[in-house]
Amino acid sequence: MAIFGSAAARFERAVWADSKPRGVAYAGLCAFGAVGLGAALQTATRRSPFARFTLTAACTWVVLGGRGLAAEGAEMARLLEAGEVPSARTRLSHLCARDATTLDSAELTRAATESIAENTSDAVVAPLFWGAVAGMPGLLGYRALNTLDAMVGYRSPRYRNFGWAAARADDAVNLLPSRIGAALTALCAPLAGGHPRGAWRVWRRDGGQHPSPNAGQVEAAFAGALDIRLGGTNSYGGEVESRSRLGDGRDPEPVDLRRAVRLSRLVGLAAAVIAATAAPATPWGASPVQSIGATPVGRAVRRSVDNSARSRPAVDNLR
Repeated sequence: MAIFGSAAARFERAVWADSKPRGVAYAGLCAFGAVGLGAALQTATRRSPFARFTLTAACTWVVLGGRGLAAEGAEMARLLEAGEVPSARTRLSHLCARDATTLDSAELTRAATESIAENTSDAVVAPLFWGAVAGMPGLLGYRALNTLDAMVGYRSPRYRNFGWAAARADDAVNLLPSRIGAALTALCAPLAGGHPRGAWRVWRRDGGQHPSPNAGQVEAAFAGALDIRLGGTNSYGGEVESRSRLGDGRDPEPVDLRRAVRLSRLVGLAAAVIAATAAPATPWGASPVQSIGATPVGRAVRRSVDNSARSRPAVDNLR
């Protein structure tokens, strides 16, 4: 998606204005282009199950960020355990856009843990969900909206109006995946040494306390599963934001960040299994119907080939 991001950035420079309608047109055209490409690929491979499987797997590889997410989380944990706070401050930018220049070890740990939780939904569960629902158009369309939100979806003076449409569209396409991610967090918690009942309880109680309608769902579930407390005061681009506390436990430590990475991997694996199982049941998951003969009454017997994509998460650029 680096090519898409570069093209979207050039397009933004050409059409930017402090205007919501201009931002709607910008987000719509960018997303339409990505969905259109996916639809074209879907149509081009309608008679070739192997080609469709290969291209779907390639698109899945491109849009998923699970492996990169886990690697960044593990590296942050290593730096914090070693007391390398300046390096951890620099590294945090690989996970989120939070100002890190004055953060201490505890705040860096919290920021990284929250980013692991949020991106488990944004970079893993959501693209798998939309891939299962809508095939290649869903995969590429979702990733386009998520990328646009990361580029222009900020409440800064430049993007408050222009980025409004991208941010709201990203919220809309993540409404269901974020809640699926929270539910999977509760289900996978025991395998990561966590607490499923705590995940469910904190999710239901605190999930709506976050400024985002989606990020708080998975962050609250992670907080309950790991018996830690997330939320607090954050700074983005010079703007300070105070968030409600999520969870009842202690503040996270580097060991909890490692547990969050393990839980994120388990949630991603569960989401991949569900998506691979569900995709053949959707119009996008089944291959073209093929006639293989005629019945005695002259009606064609039809069959479909399962070509659902089973691919692993890939390294991605994370916000």
